[in-house]
Amino acid sequence: MKIINTTKAPGAIGPYSQGFEVNGIVYTSGQIPVNPKNGEVPEGIAAQAEQSCQNVGAILEEAGSSFEKVFKTTCFLADMGDFAAFNEVYARYFVSKPARSCVAVKTLPKGVLCEIEATAEK
Repeated sequence: MKIINTTKAPGAIGPYSQGFEVNGIVYTSGQIPVNPKNGEVPEGIAAQAEQSCQNVGAILEEAGSSFEKVFKTTCFLADMGDFAAFNEVYARYFVSKPARSCVAVKTLPKGVLCEIEATAEK
């Protein structure tokens, strides 16, 4: 097992790692839309989805993988009413059209609107 860690994505806000590589598979922790450069969260679902995708991408890149190699994601939305706007951004990044679960949850860390985790081939 290899821990994946990059300064191009926000650091863990709890007792976990940004990601792991195990037997050629990359597992990212859920990425919320925190800008790793300044710690700020953008406003609105489109901007937050964009930042969450960029954070996932940074971890994939650090692991030697890419969006094209993602085969499963789990997405969390604070409001299922944001589903269409979220999908519009998500589709630009997850071009492999991975298997996906998308659920609405009561709250997310830091009061954000979305969180994305991914599983990819290295």
